Amino acid sequence: MKPALAFRQPHYPNSWEQLPNGDIILAAIEEQLQPWWQKFFGYHLAKIGALSKQVNTSECKISNHFSCTTKIGGGDIVADIDDLPLQEHSVDVCLLSHALEFSLDPHHVIREANRVLIPNGYLVITGFNPLSLAGLNKLIPYRRKSMPWNERFFHPVRVKDWLHLMGFEILADQRCIHSVLVGQLNDNVVAKYWQNFAEKCLTSLGSVYVIVAKKRVLPLTPIKPKWKIRTEFNPVKAPSMPVPERKVVKRQTK
Repeated sequence: MKPALAFRQPHYPNSWEQLPNGDIILAAIEEQLQPWWQKFFGYHLAKIGALSKQVNTSECKISNHFSCTTKIGGGDIVADIDDLPLQEHSVDVCLLSHALEFSLDPHHVIREANRVLIPNGYLVITGFNPLSLAGLNKLIPYRRKSMPWNERFFHPVRVKDWLHLMGFEILADQRCIHSVLVGQLNDNVVAKYWQNFAEKCLTSLGSVYVIVAKKRVLPLTPIKPKWKIRTEFNPVKAPSMPVPERKVVKRQTK
């Protein structure tokens, strides 16, 4: 397995328009996440990355939504996504939408999101599935040089392994858009039939994955030692038996 660390600085897109059929991908992700926004609660929702910033989260019950992007992204907080200027355990929900593919160290990005999440907080990750029709574009020479196929795609199983090692519980692993994501996506009867068939029979081959995980932190309960301090040995003194008195018999003199 190749290491997740990239050997060059990836080019992170500033909007979904820079990706092929980015508007369709964004709409599909919002449709997959729509039932989940009602299940999240807390005070702060962090959108990490320029693509995460554009995801519609208006139906989420969390009141404070803010984004963390680079200078070009125009977020509420300007910073690198792998070095968040946030306190530990200060965010209830983190959204990483297609951030792993365009980061230098994706594993460190997840660790940073794990750091700022509160115990029992939620982490939402979306990305491109390498084992899909869209992932096959990497085998075509003239396409592998264009965005996003010039970057690394990580299989959702590998991403879930990273999350398991950090103590996350996987709540959902969903797929959407069974397409090559190149050119105009036809909206005819054949395309709709194929999408319905693929969603039922070829679920794992969706071009985009959506993972929802919950941070689990086990409480540390101190274990009392089983041994006890031995008390000082005090021998029991048995009462001494009384010595019978000798009776003195006086002889009578005649």
